[in-house]
Formats: sequence, structure tokens, C-alpha cells
Amino acid sequence: MFVITKIIFSMIVKTEKDFIQNYLTDASNYKSENCDAVYFPLSSEEVSEILKECNDKKIPVTVSGAGTGLVGARVPNGGIVVSLEKLNSILHIDKKSKTCRTQAGILLSQIQDACKDVQLLYPPDPTEKNCSIGGTIATNASGARTFKYGPTRNWINYLKVVLANGETIELERGKNFAYNYILKLQTKEGAKFKIILPKIKMPPVKNAAGYFIKENMDAIDLFIGMEGTLGVVTEAELNLIDYPNDLISGMIFFDNFSDTYDFVSKLKGLSLEINSKIKARAIEFFDDQALNFLRQFYPKTPSGKFAVWIEHEIYSENKDELMTLLYELIETHKGSLDSSYFAMNEKEMNEIREFRHAISARINENLVQNNLQKVGTDLAVPNGYFNQLYNYCINLCSEEEIDYVGYGHIGNDHLHFNMLPKDHDEYIRAKKLYLKFCKKAVEFGGTVSAEHGIGKLKKEYFRLMYNSDEILRMYEIKKTLDPNLILGVGNIF
Repeated sequence: MFVITKIIFSMIVKTEKDFIQNYLTDASNYKSENCDAVYFPLSSEEVSEILKECNDKKIPVTVSGAGTGLVGARVPNGGIVVSLEKLNSILHIDKKSKTCRTQAGILLSQIQDACKDVQLLYPPDPTEKNCSIGGTIATNASGARTFKYGPTRNWINYLKVVLANGETIELERGKNFAYNYILKLQTKEGAKFKIILPKIKMPPVKNAAGYFIKENMDAIDLFIGMEGTLGVVTEAELNLIDYPNDLISGMIFFDNFSDTYDFVSKLKGLSLEINSKIKARAIEFFDDQALNFLRQFYPKTPSGKFAVWIEHEIYSENKDELMTLLYELIETHKGSLDSSYFAMNEKEMNEIREFRHAISARINENLVQNNLQKVGTDLAVPNGYFNQLYNYCINLCSEEEIDYVGYGHIGNDHLHFNMLPKDHDEYIRAKKLYLKFCKKAVEFGGTVSAEHGIGKLKKEYFRLMYNSDEILRMYEIKKTLDPNLILGVGNIF
């Protein structure tokens, strides 16, 4: 068993088997057998001490956030787990610069609450609010508001990262760029790294599959979405915006997918027009099977319908005028005005959000009950291909007689298509369909992981996007920064 020989009096270390079990799984129900210990550092310096000794002894280190991930990235393959949950302080919120300096282990919900108290907003909105901010950085998470604001990457201004050798690198956006596909980094302690970036084509969609690579890229972007394989993020500075004065939030129901998709296409087009008054920040989708699934928990959900959830911020806009425009748009595209409803106050807005976020949690509960791993897509495709991808998925599921629910961030052409196998036989068949779904998304020019990352569960599908040489070139980046290959063993590669 690995034990750090240098005594760090303030650090909690757990080796009890029953306690460690909590760190051997994640929200996908992916499981591991064991690890030697779980460490709970209280500072970046303690993280540094752990990694120095692990690097010397070539002990695998898996970084753990809040355990809400869906690809097994925080689940260890032996070695030790470094949990960042004690690094849970907001260091400073600056109203003037609209920034928040925070430690990596704090929950997204805590950041949102603290920012709201000073009338500021951190725009990224992953579905699971109990995720850690470090976890969202590790996967370049996004969520409902990505349609207007983009993923986590767009809102990170600074990172403090402890590398595998225990040295620290500080990255501030706009200060260090690659040149000619060569990126140079230097730690505070003086170690220098020269990273050769592969010349690969990233998909033109919302994407969290593999390292972010781009000519003349900002150095900070390499560490956003790296899934604990290049270093340990311990601190971050987030960019914020003004909190809106009011919000339009509504669930709009349709009788079929065709009308739903036509409505969304029009709403997206208007929201992106420069002079349009309609500027939705979130456009989300539920198919009829998803609503049927949720009806057991929300009995008032209309039957036989498809739904779109929209959110629209109000700063100086005329809310009544916007509501009139939306009602006209709904009626034009055959939406059911009788079934649809808009929140009238903050309580009702939170109820709609709870309804939207319930689908993922309820699916995970279903999987745990059946002792099966999640078989849900995280696919994004270029604009105009969502309907083709969705119809392809439902047709194959119907042929195989496998239950499913479809939902997702349709504003970004991002589909969460979850199959619900009832036993191991159906699970095996669902996995085969999943591979076909991923191939189809890549064929359309999309990604196999728009916001969850690759982790340990999606490496097979990652290879659909890039050839062996391109993946090897990405792996060389890891070997440059982590030559003993101790970090995030089994993640991505």
C-alpha cells in the first residue's frame, strides 16, 4: 500500500475499505475494485507534496471532484485518489472586474449562489449543480445556457495547475500562445516544457473529446478539458456577467417531432440575428418518451407530446413585447398553447429547471436499480443534422425493441439519447447501437462527447474521431508533461 512518507499534519488520509468505496464509482455507475488511499489536501502546496512523492515512486494518481461525472474519469485504476473536496473556498469576487477567484473543489451551486448575492452570474450551466468547478474545467462542461454563452472554456481567465512533478504552473488567458504548433510552458519553480501540438481538425461543434488543439492556441485552453491527465487544477478565476433583471422561462409542447424541430430552427435563427429582439439563452428538448418517463414523477406532464424548454434573459427589454413575439412563434409552428406554460415567478422558474434536470438523475437511478452502466449519448452534430441523427437513433431502437428517452441541448444540436435496457442482454444490444449512433454523429462531422469528456468509458468512440497517429500525437503531449504517466491512468488514452 502506498503511504506518503513526508508527514503533512493538516491533511486527512483515508485507507478504510468501506470509506474508499465512495470513490470507486461515479454517476455513470462505472466501478473500480480498489485504490490504496484517498487524500484530502487543504492547499495547492499539499497537492504538490502528494504529486512529488507519487511521481518519484511512479504511483498512479486519480483526481476526484464531486463524483457527478458520467465517463468514469474520477474512478481509479489502483494507486491513490486525490479528492479536491476540501479545496472548497471562494477566494474573492470582484464586482468591478466581474471575476471570481475560487478553489477547484467548491460546488457550482455555491459559486452561483455567491455570485447572485452580488448581482453577478457565472454563465456555464451544467445540468448537475452539485458538480465541482474543477470537474467542469476538467471536462469543459457546458449545459443549457451554452446556446448563448458557450462552454466552460469561454469563461476561464486563470488557472493554477500542479503538474505531475509537483511543480506549479500559472496560466492567465492572453499571456502565452503557441506559435507554429509549438507551445512553451514554464513552472514557477523553473522547469521548462516544449510541447509539439498535432495538426488535427477539431469538429466544428460543441466538443469535449480529447485535448483542445488549435494553431496559435492560448496555453490555458490545453488544460481545460484534459480530464486530470496533464495536471491538477487547484485554483481558477472565472469571468462573470451582470445578473439579469428578469427571465422568461417556459415549457412549450408539440404534437410531433417535425413541428418541434421547425420551431427550434426558427427560434435559433431569430436568436442569432443581430437585430432580432428574441435572444434565447437556453433551448432544450424532450421527446415523447422522455416525457412519458418523467410522468411517473410529474403526473401533470402532458401525454403524447414533445417539449421545448426556453430561457430568455431580460435586462432592458420589454418583457410583454417578447412574450407576444414568442406566443406568435409558438402558434405559427403548431405549438399547443393550451398545454404550454411560462413561469410567473422565481419559484415556478426553479420548478421548470428542476423538471429539466430531473431526467438525468432519474435515469441514473434506473441504472443503479438494474445494476447496469449508463448507455446514453453525448453527441453533437453540425447545425442542420440534429433531426437526422435523432430519427436514426429512434429507428434503430424501435427495430431492436429497446426502450429509450431522448432529450438534450437542441440549441447546440446536442443529443442525449439514453437507452433503458432492462437486463444484461438488452444492455449488450444497446451498447452495439451506441457504437452505431457515435459513428453516425462522426459521419455528420460531429463529436462523440460534447460535454462529458472521454474518461475511461468512451475511448473506443474517441477512436472514431481521430486516427491512431493523431491520438498518439495527443498522447505525446501527456508524456511531455507527465513522463512517468501517473495522472488519470486510463482516461482518454
